[in-house]
Amino acid sequence: MHAMTHHVAKVCPDKVQSVVIHEGGWGTERSIISWSYVHDGKACVSKEIIEDIDKENNKMSFRVLEGDLVKHHYKSFKFLLHAVPKKKGGCMVRWTMEYEKINENTPDPHTMMQLVVDVSKQVEVHLISKGC
Repeated sequence: MHAMTHHVAKVCPDKVQSVVIHEGGWGTERSIISWSYVHDGKACVSKEIIEDIDKENNKMSFRVLEGDLVKHHYKSFKFLLHAVPKKKGGCMVRWTMEYEKINENTPDPHTMMQLVVDVSKQVEVHLISKGC
């Protein structure tokens, strides 16, 4: 899970155009990566740090450092990913978003959550097709 971040653009090119590493290594804590993606029909970018990787519990967290989310809508934004193993194989993915709005008029990030869900579903289809 944690070492496959850079493959997302290949699996979901309609939603994620690129994932680039700036510091560190793929799938390592404190690595800084940037995403070019489409959100609400607009080209966007997000520079993030991988804050935590818990391999034993299948968890990762990404904090947004720069980009459209923290430039226009939120004071802070963090993605938390938890892959929960199913009894019959595979995993259920649980995403949590922690954020602080710039003001009370800023909408909750429902469309961002939908984007994350859509990307997760495309990754699932890809992994199943590869027998993972």
